[in-house]
Amino acid sequence: MKCLCALAAVAVLLLPHAAALAQDIEAGAVVFKKCAACHVPDGTTNKVGPHLGNIIGRTAGMVEGFKYSKAMMDAGTAGLVWNETTLAEYLAAPKAMVPGTKMAFAGLKQPGDMQNLIAYLTNISQ
Repeated sequence: MKCLCALAAVAVLLLPHAAALAQDIEAGAVVFKKCAACHVPDGTTNKVGPHLGNIIGRTAGMVEGFKYSKAMMDAGTAGLVWNETTLAEYLAAPKAMVPGTKMAFAGLKQPGDMQNLIAYLTNISQ
């Protein structure tokens, strides 16, 4: 009986976290609309920018069929892999992180938008 009560307590504690994560993903989908002019969220096509399907864990500059800047390809060759930390840095100031990138976007300025967008991109990468 103790084990069942402990399990129920853990479930109650995790429920708000799961709800917050779902809200973050939904809010991230809204933030992604800023990206949609140049990127698609799935792995089907490239637009002005590469598709973002399975971006988490992907080496920068390596989407087949997309013509990256030399700077982005060099960053990938040097070991840049997209994860929550590297995406946050890049999305805050793309040209500061990868000078010479073709990405014209100036960056996300609101930390909440950044966190929500990364939650969304992480979710579509699973």
